[in-house]
Amino acid sequence: MPSLRQTLISALSVLPPLALGTPHAVRQAGAPTVTIQNGTIAGVHNSNYNQDFFLGIPYAQPPLGDLRFREPQPLKDVWSGMLEATKYYPECYGYGYDQIGYEQSEDCLVVNIVRPSGFDGQALPIGAWIHGGGFYMGGASDLRYNLSFIVENSVKIGHPVIGLSMAYRLGPWGFLNGQEIQSEGSTNVGMKDQRLALHWIQENIAAFGGDPAKVTIFGESAGATAVGLHAIAYGGKDEGLFSGIIGQSGNPMVAAYNATTGQRTFDNITDIAGCSNEDDKLSCLRGKDFDTLNTAFNRTGIRFSPAPDGDFIPNSTYGAVINGDFVKVPYMIGANSDEGTSFGPVGINNDSDFRRYLLRSGLTEDSAPIIEATYPDIPAIGIPTTLTYTLNSSYGYQYKRGNAFGGDLSMHAGRRLTNQQYANYNVTTYSYRFNTIPYPLPNFIGVAHFQEVAFVFDNTDGLGYAANAKPFTDVPESYFYLAQLMSSMWASFIATGDPNNHMMTAPHWPVYMNGPGGDPVTGAGGYGKNMVLQANDTGSYVEDDTYRATGIAALNQMWGTVFGR
Repeated sequence: MPSLRQTLISALSVLPPLALGTPHAVRQAGAPTVTIQNGTIAGVHNSNYNQDFFLGIPYAQPPLGDLRFREPQPLKDVWSGMLEATKYYPECYGYGYDQIGYEQSEDCLVVNIVRPSGFDGQALPIGAWIHGGGFYMGGASDLRYNLSFIVENSVKIGHPVIGLSMAYRLGPWGFLNGQEIQSEGSTNVGMKDQRLALHWIQENIAAFGGDPAKVTIFGESAGATAVGLHAIAYGGKDEGLFSGIIGQSGNPMVAAYNATTGQRTFDNITDIAGCSNEDDKLSCLRGKDFDTLNTAFNRTGIRFSPAPDGDFIPNSTYGAVINGDFVKVPYMIGANSDEGTSFGPVGINNDSDFRRYLLRSGLTEDSAPIIEATYPDIPAIGIPTTLTYTLNSSYGYQYKRGNAFGGDLSMHAGRRLTNQQYANYNVTTYSYRFNTIPYPLPNFIGVAHFQEVAFVFDNTDGLGYAANAKPFTDVPESYFYLAQLMSSMWASFIATGDPNNHMMTAPHWPVYMNGPGGDPVTGAGGYGKNMVLQANDTGSYVEDDTYRATGIAALNQMWGTVFGR
């Protein structure tokens, strides 16, 4: 007999209401309906999970025509009849492998809602998911982010929550830059898409049984960067849009905008699209067909992402974190042990190679020696710790050294600084280090980037993963327990602001630090605590947050002066 999860997967495969790119489905008899200010919405009920799905609900006007490359506009229309929210909407156009198998469109600004049934009259907390993908790929309909399992676990632990995911414009569609964009005030419109979705939640989620005062934003990678940026947006202005934050492998520190590169890229796009001789180049781009723009974007070879604009994103994101210019709500943030194998270099075979890598990473001839001293070529302290032998020159004889620095630069240093600064301003904050290698990663890759996602969503059947890369293939039972535990911890934090209300057996997860404790830059005076989430024989445990303390402290002194963040 198939499991409930297999039944859900089958439903996702064959039921028109949940299939991508299919026509609107015939409504179920007795389907759940909700009325918001724009009209009435019909969803679909899943009896196996006792959940209601409302999929592809627009939260903004389609960003087409003159609205292309502009800030999103609220949806003002009142539709006639019933809006059938019974299928996933096409994803926003992106440029990466995460888009494979998913229909895409410029008309993509929607939210998906999964709510547990049977809680009428209760205002439930909301977990609002922001997907990752480097701001150039990914989508809210990605099956790896199925919200049913975490919502199910929230009910099991007695703290039911509503799950929500949001789509936002990606790549150049959402993060085009240049003087023309800045003069018009149209920077970072992909981030502003997310912000408008958060406003939509405040205005409408009560109709779905949600509590607008209890919204936790959570995301991974680019999504984790995004939730951090929302905390410091507009000078850290608290608009009451969220009451908690979860960041998985990402933090608020983003690189300063490079005006020269940004303008050159914009000029290249306008040239390829045939707009370079127009007085109003943006108006010209808005009038071009999709294929013309898509060709221009593909030929630039540039990755587009959020950049400081002095408005939504402060000119110094590091300065915002140091000065406490952030929304002061509970923040749970962490990273994976071996992030460096995803972001570090290959082919580092000697000290000269390492120096060149540091200079490419933004260090100077003056600052590079500091990092060389604090990240020595000692394999025993490098990354990944599971690699106990030296790889060949293609990977690099100093592979572990490069990965230690690369992972800290991209993830761990910013994570530690965020925890320290939230504690410094007496805001509740929690830290984790995910330390479990899922199938099919080898030991020389270790606990790489993204690998915690299947555990957070308790996606033990590998929904949305390739057949040969399902994370829970041939793994011990402890992996399944950890997935349920982590999913329940996340649900607990979403519901209560504390990850410990999960009703499962696990060590108590302490707050990172009570008050100012350690110095926010050097760590002098004491460090905080991490929950180490792992599925081996010893299980999860609490550690002092002291790994690579000297190197990370050096990096955290350089964000503003060396890296210009």
